Amino acid sequence: MSSISGCSDRSDKSCTLIYCEGQDCCDQTCLERVALRECLRLESTSAASNGLLNYHSDSVQLADIVIQASTDPKESPGCHGGKGGNACEDHKLKARSMYADKLEAIGCICRVLLSLGEESCCTPSRRTSNLGMRNRSKNKTRLPRPSSVDSCCVAFDAPGPRTGGCAVTNRKTDFEDKCSGSKDTSGTSAGGCGVTQCGPDSEDKCRGGQGTGAKSQLASAPGSCTTTCCVEKQDTGSSPTAVHLSPSHLEKGSNSNETEHVVLGVSGMTCSGCETKLVRTLSTHPLVSNLKTSLVLSRAEFDVKGTASVDEVIQHLERTTEFKCERIIVKGSSLDIIPSSDPTAFVNQTWPDGVLNMRVVEKKIVKITFDANIIGSRDLIEHVWDHAKVQLAPMRNDSTSDSRHVRHVGLMTLLSACLTIPVLVMAWAPLSEHHIAYGSASLALATLVQFVIAGPFYPQALKSLIFSRVLEMDLLIVLSTSAAYIFSVVSFAYMVLGRPLSTGEFFETSTLLVSLIMVGRWLSALARQKAVESISIRSLQISTAHLLSQNGEVEIDARLLQYGDSFKVFPDSRIPTDGIVASGSSEVDESMITGESEMIEKHQGSSVIAGSVNGSGVLYVRLTRLPGDNTISNIATMVDKAKFSKPKIQATADRVASYFVPGIILITIITFCIWIAIGIKVRGQSGSQATIQAITYAITVLVVSCPCAIGLVVPMVVVIASGVAAQRGVIFKSATSIELAYKTSHVILDKTGTITEGKMNVVREWYKDGGDHALIKSQVLGLLGDTKHPVSTGVARHLKAQGVEASEVVDSSTLTGKGIEGKARDTGLTLRAGNSRWLDLASNSIVQSVIESGCTAFCFTIDGSLAAVFGLKDSIRPDAVATVRTLLDRDISVHIISGDDDGAVRAVAVQVGVNEANIRSRCTPKDKQVYIENILNGQISLDSTTPKNKRAKKPVVLFCGDGTNDAVALAQASIGVHMNEGGTDVAQSAADVVLMRPDLGGILTTIDISKKSIRRIFFNFGWSFVYNLFAILLAAGAFVNARIPAEFAGLGELVSVLPVIVVAVLLRWSRI
Repeated sequence: MSSISGCSDRSDKSCTLIYCEGQDCCDQTCLERVALRECLRLESTSAASNGLLNYHSDSVQLADIVIQASTDPKESPGCHGGKGGNACEDHKLKARSMYADKLEAIGCICRVLLSLGEESCCTPSRRTSNLGMRNRSKNKTRLPRPSSVDSCCVAFDAPGPRTGGCAVTNRKTDFEDKCSGSKDTSGTSAGGCGVTQCGPDSEDKCRGGQGTGAKSQLASAPGSCTTTCCVEKQDTGSSPTAVHLSPSHLEKGSNSNETEHVVLGVSGMTCSGCETKLVRTLSTHPLVSNLKTSLVLSRAEFDVKGTASVDEVIQHLERTTEFKCERIIVKGSSLDIIPSSDPTAFVNQTWPDGVLNMRVVEKKIVKITFDANIIGSRDLIEHVWDHAKVQLAPMRNDSTSDSRHVRHVGLMTLLSACLTIPVLVMAWAPLSEHHIAYGSASLALATLVQFVIAGPFYPQALKSLIFSRVLEMDLLIVLSTSAAYIFSVVSFAYMVLGRPLSTGEFFETSTLLVSLIMVGRWLSALARQKAVESISIRSLQISTAHLLSQNGEVEIDARLLQYGDSFKVFPDSRIPTDGIVASGSSEVDESMITGESEMIEKHQGSSVIAGSVNGSGVLYVRLTRLPGDNTISNIATMVDKAKFSKPKIQATADRVASYFVPGIILITIITFCIWIAIGIKVRGQSGSQATIQAITYAITVLVVSCPCAIGLVVPMVVVIASGVAAQRGVIFKSATSIELAYKTSHVILDKTGTITEGKMNVVREWYKDGGDHALIKSQVLGLLGDTKHPVSTGVARHLKAQGVEASEVVDSSTLTGKGIEGKARDTGLTLRAGNSRWLDLASNSIVQSVIESGCTAFCFTIDGSLAAVFGLKDSIRPDAVATVRTLLDRDISVHIISGDDDGAVRAVAVQVGVNEANIRSRCTPKDKQVYIENILNGQISLDSTTPKNKRAKKPVVLFCGDGTNDAVALAQASIGVHMNEGGTDVAQSAADVVLMRPDLGGILTTIDISKKSIRRIFFNFGWSFVYNLFAILLAAGAFVNARIPAEFAGLGELVSVLPVIVVAVLLRWSRI
């Protein structure tokens, strides 16, 4: 172990710092200094005020140790350590056990920091530490200021001889003086830092040059301070008291594989080409993975490896695409506030415990992300901030960036119209003959339109072409409007020279073209935004709540609710967030969440769901989940995930759209050449006249075609379908389910809790003759405990109703598909309860009689001897018979597979009308998986009710279940449907589709929405194809007596895109 580095004894305590390159200090000496600091902390009676050692338990970072000036080690008694700068053995062992592994993984802290271009722990920094406060700021953390015991590279400031190290430098000017050689540094002992290391010649060493004499030799000597002082010299002006260092920098030295999930709101995407550009730009970044994008939502999701800066990725994206990006926080709670002081200064102050991040999101708005378990939203508003008061900012939602984009496009459209109208008047109105004057005015206005309104298209198109290799709609706009504008300028120049062209200038073409393009983009963006908002389930979240406090009742913003709160729900009002009813009773309408139209009674102890509507009573509710993390948020998150996913048909659309723009450019060139030939050869025009005519046709072809509609067809329908389904109690967790469900050929249903209501009732019971019936019942109840299986729950409920007290059972365990086993504490006898197959009782006469009566047999044994048998029956769901009949009428084969006894399964099958050949009983989870797999592979001979046309096609299996033992079957099926009972915690299901209410009719809703969605997708594809074919032929002059004037071609985007949006939105009012 290397000794603690010191420095020569100097009266001014100033010398340069050593860099620990080539030394063992970071993985050994740092530990000694930590141990020494603990010794001194225990010794000093003023340790609470003079020193604080702050360890971050979750991710230990030695650079986060905060130390203040301590007393002289020689003057501090206690713990037999700290004297002479040596720690006691106990503290050394403690420090090594706590931090040795972390330091070994990191290596040299100073080297890691300097390699990242940051200031190392050698940097002397002074700051005070506030107990209970996190000293962070935006993208910054503060390194500890050196004290009598500091980092491995800064020797403690204590009298006595020091060798091989450096004393502490307390002022930035000391660094500048020594590195420049302006300050006398003589007097240092050998091995210390003096003029031989730092001086006028140091800049040469920093650049790798050679000094002269002794200086040159010492520049590369181990322990030399040249590196550190040069780093100080090259500092960009930041004070050494604040080190700009991401809290994750030190972790990068040990684990560069950690990833951070990023969600971005992307403003400026208008077509599939924009999304392609976004995907290519991000996917080519080496540290970006798991990329997902959505044109309709204007979002991008991806993971960034720990060694990359998220800000750098965003800046790269904005620089290469011209999009505007805003990060959306998805972890932790967040709150928007308006500080009374400068937002930037506000962000850079110390943060309270629990605050994870603060950043400026708008001119005066700061977004605070925090851990709601540590600090609440009201606590943040009421917190005493440094020199500032804060107030809650207006509500911002995920579509805020979209709204800004729509508003910006609208304003630019209005400005374009204001500039274009005078040009049209001067071109079309019968004004007096002042061609030069009118032409000059038109030139000025057209130039403004071309460079102010259409100007942003140029960098977007060029960057897309250069960086992403994507030919998109913006390139067509740039080519067409530029051609029209340049031609008009040339024509005007000829007119000024007295040699006007036969066509004259037509500035109205370029200006009207740009204006109509802007009108189309604005209306398309507005329609898309309104369509998404109209089906957003987040709109069910109300903005206010009536908080119950010691001072009475007060209405607050719902965002200010925090854990521990209770609130009052008035009659006919919406419930602000999930909670438990503390007092009061009422009926609640949960149809907007679960699709269940009947009012549900709520009383003390009942759970309530955010977004549901209270009836006539008053409820006092104790909050269980915050507004940002309640049922509404979870459902909305699931729906958003479905919107992000892309069905297979989207790949076809993207492939077609990728060839569209190059194809249009090729058609434009062909059109231009053909019309020149026609003008010269057929119409006998001069070359200039033919060229002018050909240019007008080429411009029209470029603009009138629109790939945007093709790219919007699938995502627009998926977004609307997901929202409509959610409003009807069906949650699609992937777009693939929407694409596939209409092809369903087989519906396989679990019995208990799916076809039946899952409320098993005991209708028969048998106990061993001569046995202690009371003891048997007590042991059964003790064994069942809190088991949630419907059969176990039914038996337990039956026994509790008889007043049975549970006996104590130990070592109990649940065996999926079999039952429960344990041991009686008092006797040690083995107790088992479950199905008859597991207990080897299938042939028992008593068990057989129970099964033959159509009951589910639940057996109980004591040390292998049958002690009790319970026969249970379940009631069929009211809509089960109608649903099965409808499925059969649609030529969909219906199956029942269950782990229940054969008699119970057959009885249910007869009641609902399922063919006997399509039922399987006594199935384990593995049996269910194999059965589904065999159907998918065509290895099961289908019953006679299965239509021949269904047999010829590849089977599509929809499995619907409700229990955890159905997880394997849900995964195996083409579409897994989970029937959710309570309306909450839906995100935990691993199924493809979640039914928010226990209603088999949700299966029909799933299939119907899929069918209507696919029809709309095909219709919109057809419309896009027909429009582009007809519009291009019309623009190219294929029809003798009809063509589209060039100036009106800008309406093409509106005409093509608007029907696609309207057809998708009409799904809202479709009969499903």
